[in-house]
Amino acid sequence: MKLAIIGLSNSGKTTVFNALTRQNLETTIYPTVTGEPNYGTVKVPDQRIDRLAEVFKPKKVTYATVEYIDYIGLTKGDMAQNRKVFDLIKDVDAIVHVVRDFKDDAVSHPLNDVNPLRDIETLEMELVFGDLEFVEKRLERIEEAARKGKKPNEAEKKLLVKCKEILEKEIPLRNARFSEEEEKLMRPLQFISTKPEVIVINTGEEDLNSDRSRALQQEVERYVNDKGIGETTKVVTLCGKIEMEIAQLSAEEAAAFLEDLGIGEPALNRLIHLSYRLLGLISFLTCGEDEVRAWTITQGTTAQKAAGKIHSDIERGFIRAEVVHYDDFIASGSMSAARDKGLFRLEGKTYEVKDGDIINFRFNV
Repeated sequence: MKLAIIGLSNSGKTTVFNALTRQNLETTIYPTVTGEPNYGTVKVPDQRIDRLAEVFKPKKVTYATVEYIDYIGLTKGDMAQNRKVFDLIKDVDAIVHVVRDFKDDAVSHPLNDVNPLRDIETLEMELVFGDLEFVEKRLERIEEAARKGKKPNEAEKKLLVKCKEILEKEIPLRNARFSEEEEKLMRPLQFISTKPEVIVINTGEEDLNSDRSRALQQEVERYVNDKGIGETTKVVTLCGKIEMEIAQLSAEEAAAFLEDLGIGEPALNRLIHLSYRLLGLISFLTCGEDEVRAWTITQGTTAQKAAGKIHSDIERGFIRAEVVHYDDFIASGSMSAARDKGLFRLEGKTYEVKDGDIINFRFNV
């Protein structure tokens, strides 16, 4: 899973990136318009993996991972500048949109004052305008080719015209309905306003867990639902500065710090899990003395396809899947006890894997 962290300049994007990746990139107090993208791979927190590692004491423990990309901020009305960001994020799975809700006179705001709802709409419109520019240029190329005698792809042209009409109404493409055939045609076009989105309200330390921050989150959620994008846009509130501090601490120090703040877990854990749910992803687990591991698959994946995540030979030679759910295994205390209770099952190729299934694949090649 690859996610791009975007937002207006000085919204705290790089602070959130640092917190997620435990890096220590420089954060600036002024808008940055140049530089190279930053990449970081993050382990998906999973207490099930932690617990299984305690039970099996394997040589290796492997968590599912997420790749994050951080780059320069988007600028209102500057399509040439914003295109640098669009070109980078067009092949990501989703975007993490960081919105500024902290006040700091030392850190300038590109629109002069802190107004989260305005900033959300501003960035949304930049995504819309980016797609509109792309559609108009592609339609121009199709018309130019037609004048030279090249027959256009009528299905693609019809789709582009439909997208143009939607975008001209300042509606993101994720708000619109498309047929299965249209969605298939859209995939290689890599529109950016179709991307699922997590809106991160980056609040100040003084407002963390306050009535004000909760009210703002509810207001943003209402905005998202009123726009009809509740299924593809989720909202989370955090304080990037505090999250970055937590990320630099040892596990013991972080736990004590969170307890002092009255927080059960870092907000970034919620962000990662929210991103998973947004994309319809789940994890199945494998365990033994050699390795305990989480494997990421799309919800609805069959056992045979899930086997292919481990190795194509296992998918090709699939015989059956030996399955016990994590909760049943923990409640039973051991694999043999789970078998005795009838909780250990044999499943065929078409079994739909569930989040938290512990699976051993039988195969023959």
